[in-house]
Amino acid sequence: MLKRYSLLFFIVCYSFTHSQPITEKESEQQQDSINKKEFVKYLGNGYLPTKYFNFDLRYLIKYNQFEGVRTGIGGETNNTFSEKYRINSYVVYGFRDGRFKYSIGGGFRISEQTNTWLNLAYTDDLQETGSTKFLTDKRFFQFFEPRLLNIDLFHKHITKSVALEHEISSKLLSETELAVSEIDPTYSYGYVLNDEVFNNFNLSTAKISLQWNPFDYFEMSKTSPKKIKDGFPKFTLQYTKSFQNVFDGDFNFSKVDFRTVHRIGIKDNHFSEITLVSGLASGDAPLTHLYHAYPNNITKETILQRFSVAGLNSFETMFFNEFFSDKFVTFQFKHYLKPFYISKRYSPQLVLITRYAIGDISTPERHQNITFNSLKYGYTESGFEINKLLFGFGLSFTYRYGAYHLTEFEDNVAFKFTFNVTL
Repeated sequence: MLKRYSLLFFIVCYSFTHSQPITEKESEQQQDSINKKEFVKYLGNGYLPTKYFNFDLRYLIKYNQFEGVRTGIGGETNNTFSEKYRINSYVVYGFRDGRFKYSIGGGFRISEQTNTWLNLAYTDDLQETGSTKFLTDKRFFQFFEPRLLNIDLFHKHITKSVALEHEISSKLLSETELAVSEIDPTYSYGYVLNDEVFNNFNLSTAKISLQWNPFDYFEMSKTSPKKIKDGFPKFTLQYTKSFQNVFDGDFNFSKVDFRTVHRIGIKDNHFSEITLVSGLASGDAPLTHLYHAYPNNITKETILQRFSVAGLNSFETMFFNEFFSDKFVTFQFKHYLKPFYISKRYSPQLVLITRYAIGDISTPERHQNITFNSLKYGYTESGFEINKLLFGFGLSFTYRYGAYHLTEFEDNVAFKFTFNVTL
């Protein structure tokens, strides 16, 4: 019996003296690994983290046809600064238009359980005419935004807003915003209403946006659910109402915007992706708040002059400012073939693409000093991409056909770079 206790005592002592240092070392290595993953995650979301403040990489440097080079700095406070309050701001400068743009805002948390925040913001900046931003798209970051290079139609806006973020559930997010904006197009434009031409105008709007991801997978952490897998399809719905004669608002209109993204057969990077986007604007909506269907082709004579970078979900053969609609639907189908495995670090991938858009506009005569077409006959283009050929760059070829096929063959062709980098 004594021998057995002696042996047991020896085993316990040996385990304590020898396994403890190894456990501490493994713990340190595990913590370092977690810190590195968190740092890469921050970078992937467009942030450079510091102790109290996370710098926003979206504002470092960009380029477009109106501002030329646009550079600045921005960011927001993090949880180390406060878990109940936050401050966010940015300032940028456009070298071609010679003008500073900026935004300053902040918020405070109303409920931790539902992650409910009340936010205030003042923004003096530009926005692309005909574009729609969903409130729930809180983070959209790319190291390189290809469409931005070619955009030339912007409007200035000074916007004061108050917004409420609320998680109805881990799979259903909402945001509501009340805003007052002063809109001033940077191009010659007039909107005719009641025998009066508005070259600039005020808008008073209310928005509500819902993001529903019913097939995301979560696991419970100590504080809140943590997403471990993206599920598809995903749905986004947004309603906008503009009020006339409320806080000096000039127009009365409403908009409904919808988007869904679905992936089929996600295995070994071999899958199909379907994206459906639609919008409907009714009432007295100016061009700034209509729809352009995501064009990405420069209005120049030859293919080589139009050679640029392909976007992620844009119509590569559709010329900028060629179409505007107050109701539209776009459909995009991408089929990602299994990557060509050449080496561990070099695996190009072929993607087959088809896009379709249809739309119309009710009162084109109200929009003065600008010429554009309707999408009522349906716009179609198809092509392919070969991605990740060299340092994230690839090639794209797209052809325009159907009702809006052009007379000259080369005007229907878009040949461009692609750029894909993920962290």
